[in-house]
Amino acid sequence: MGNQKFIFNKLLEIFIIFFVILTLLFFLFRLSPGDPISKIVDPMLSPEDTLHMIEQLGLDEPVHTQYFIYIKNFFSGNLGHSFHYGEPVSNIIMDKLPCTILLFTTSTILAALAGVFLGKISAWKKGSGIDSFLSISALICHTLFIPWFALLLLWGLAYKVGWFPLGGIISPELWIENSSAFMKTLDVIHHMLLPLGTLFFIHLGSYLLLMRSSMLSVLREDYIITARAKGLSERIIRDKHAAKNAALPVITSVGLSLAFSINGGALTEQIFTWPGIGRELIFAVSNNDYPLAQACFLLIAAVVLIANLVVDLLYAYLDPRIRY
Repeated sequence: MGNQKFIFNKLLEIFIIFFVILTLLFFLFRLSPGDPISKIVDPMLSPEDTLHMIEQLGLDEPVHTQYFIYIKNFFSGNLGHSFHYGEPVSNIIMDKLPCTILLFTTSTILAALAGVFLGKISAWKKGSGIDSFLSISALICHTLFIPWFALLLLWGLAYKVGWFPLGGIISPELWIENSSAFMKTLDVIHHMLLPLGTLFFIHLGSYLLLMRSSMLSVLREDYIITARAKGLSERIIRDKHAAKNAALPVITSVGLSLAFSINGGALTEQIFTWPGIGRELIFAVSNNDYPLAQACFLLIAAVVLIANLVVDLLYAYLDPRIRY
C-alpha cells in the first residue's frame, strides 16, 4: 500500500513538473531572439502572401492566445506542425527517435556492463597494478572532450584509413539495390561503430570509477566480514554479495543516462551526421522551429522524469532495506 501511495504521489509530482516545463518552454522560445518566418518564407513573396503564411501558422495571435491553443492541442495529442518541414511534429519525432534509441541505448548498456565488471575487478584488486591501470584509464576516458575525441576518430579511422564511413546511418546505393536484410543490418552496424565507440569510451570511465568507489565502500560492511567468516569463496563474496549492492549507484546513473540519451547527445549526432533527435534539436533551435524544438525538449523532460520514478522503484526491488 505504501508503494502505491508513493507511485501516485510521484506521478502527480511528475505531471506538475512536466506542465511547468511545458509552459516555460513555450514562453522561452517566444521570447528568444530570431524570427521563424524569415527562415521559411521566400524573400520574393509579396507582403500579402507573407501575412497569409503568418496567419496559417497562428503567429498573428497574441502570445497568451497561442499558449492556450497550444495547451489544448497538446493534451489532444497534437504537437503542431514543423515550420520548416511542414508536416506533423509527431511524425518527425517518430522518424528520428529509433536512430537515437539504437545508438545511445546500445552504447550506454555496453559501457555500463563493462564499467561494472572492470570497476568490480579494480576495487577487488585495490593497490595492484591492475587497479592503477584501470583507474588511470577510466580517468582519461572520463575527462575526454567529446567533440575532440569524435573528430579524432572520424579523421583517423574514417578519413585517413577509410575503415568506416564518414557519417550517416546507411549507404544509399546498398539500400537502393535488392540487398538482403543481413547486408543492410551489417551496413547500419558499420556506420554505427564510430559513434558507438565514441560514446562507449566516454561513458565507460564514469561507470568504472563509480562502481569502484561503491565497491570499496561495500567491502567494508559487516556482512562481508560475516560472509568471509562463514568460509564462502572469494568469488561468491565478490560477485554475489558485494557487487550486487555496489551496483545500486551505477543503476541510478544508467537510468538517468538512458533518459538523457533521448536528446541524442546533440554534438555526437552532429559530428557523425547521425539522423537522430539530438541533431534535429540543433536544427530546430537554430531555425526557430518552435513546435519541433518544444517537442524534442518535452520528450527529453518526460523520459527523464519517468526514469527517476523507475530508478526509485528499482532501488526498492534490489535493496530490501529500502521502503517507501
